[in-house]
Amino acid sequence: MAVATQGGEGWSSRWAFVMAAVGSAVGLGNLVRFPAEAGANGGGAFVIFYIFCVALIGLPVLLSETLIGRHGKSSAIESVKRVAAESNASGWWSVAAGVGMVAAFLILTYYSVLAGWIVYFIGVFASDFAGAIGSGAPFAGALPDRTVEEVRGILPALQADSMTMLVMHAIFMAVTVFVVARGVLDGIEKIAVWLMPAFFVLLLSITVYGAFSGAFGAALEFLFAFDANRLLDPTVQLSALGQALFSLSLGSAMMITYGAYASRETNLAKTSGQIATADTSVAIIAGLAIFPIVFGAMAASDVSAVLSGEQQVQGGLGLLFINLPVAFQTMPAGSLIGLLFFIMVVFAALTSSVALLEASVSWAIRRFNLSRPVATLILGGTAYLIGAWASFSFNSQAEFTPLDFLIFSGQPVFGIIDELTAKIMLPVSALLVALFVGWIADKKLIDSENGLSGGLHLFWRFLVRWLCPLVIAAILLFGLFPGLLGN
Repeated sequence: MAVATQGGEGWSSRWAFVMAAVGSAVGLGNLVRFPAEAGANGGGAFVIFYIFCVALIGLPVLLSETLIGRHGKSSAIESVKRVAAESNASGWWSVAAGVGMVAAFLILTYYSVLAGWIVYFIGVFASDFAGAIGSGAPFAGALPDRTVEEVRGILPALQADSMTMLVMHAIFMAVTVFVVARGVLDGIEKIAVWLMPAFFVLLLSITVYGAFSGAFGAALEFLFAFDANRLLDPTVQLSALGQALFSLSLGSAMMITYGAYASRETNLAKTSGQIATADTSVAIIAGLAIFPIVFGAMAASDVSAVLSGEQQVQGGLGLLFINLPVAFQTMPAGSLIGLLFFIMVVFAALTSSVALLEASVSWAIRRFNLSRPVATLILGGTAYLIGAWASFSFNSQAEFTPLDFLIFSGQPVFGIIDELTAKIMLPVSALLVALFVGWIADKKLIDSENGLSGGLHLFWRFLVRWLCPLVIAAILLFGLFPGLLGN
């Protein structure tokens, strides 16, 4: 049975909660950023440190956010206010959720633009696969009528075509708005329980494909070769810390919002552990799915140079939209695998964008007494307009750099939003949540919600009071002033 919030909505089961929360966390960062960061920062050393960071930093904050939401049974801001009121603390602590909610909304504005690129590439590979079927070669390599340089030029050409980008951005945002407008049970939960299992099936299938068709051994060495000296490298440590914190969608108010829809019967400690485990598994498996394909298309000398550290493999968006399409050209069944791959990625992007929008919609419904469809349409439309403005950042003919100080120096609108949210707003929100739960909120109230007991409970309280605030503050400090690392 669904649990009702103050607005009458809730998950129908713990399974639905886990799938929705995993869907909110799993996104482009898991699929392309983590594997590239792992390979570039010591392989196994990075992965080990990342897992420790998830367990000791990410998981305690994740549990803190979900328990605030479940106790508050309202929007993220109102949930923090309720916990604060029952703890005889200032309602100003709701700023923790407010900063995160605004960050989630701002992330949505450009996330939808990037997801629009995925929609465009689905169209490219769907057309190519249809052509391959028509020519009687459905299992041939992808895009046979284009040179490597032409395939590399697909993304730059899209970025230069502002109108097409705006259309793709509109398509993705419209789907996001449609899902959120239908509500928790009929919209958000429904796509989570259908799309996330489908996502995992596709991810595992592509991983098996890469193991047999690509350079699986090189990928294993790239991701897991252990260099103990890198464990003490502050750059590696900071990268792993940041990835662990942000890959779980912490500091964005999304987990507080989704926690509000969880039932009293849900063990939040156990559920948070499942969410963190699934999110981490996706990040690691994604590397085993992507890099065998990428390395399989590279010359042996180039692969050796990457493994020896003499050459860097392109990560991030370049890996997703340039390297992989080129690799699919030379892989058997490249058209089909490329199509399935980008469908898989859009599933992850959609479940994340829905959570990003829901955080602010949940608040607007209660704050302004709006119906869910109206609140969703207003906020989704506003996010689209901001995203449309940010999309011009990718067009070199329309470069605009409005700020010129600190981390924003020389950044276009897209870069400013990315830097502002990732390096300031998300760490600030996560830091305030840790301080609030660890030091301010009533202990009995927190203990009644967290699902822990005995030594594990004491360990969690130590982490959320001491280690989490110190580490998150370090992420914030070094993110703002990277020169402090001495690089």
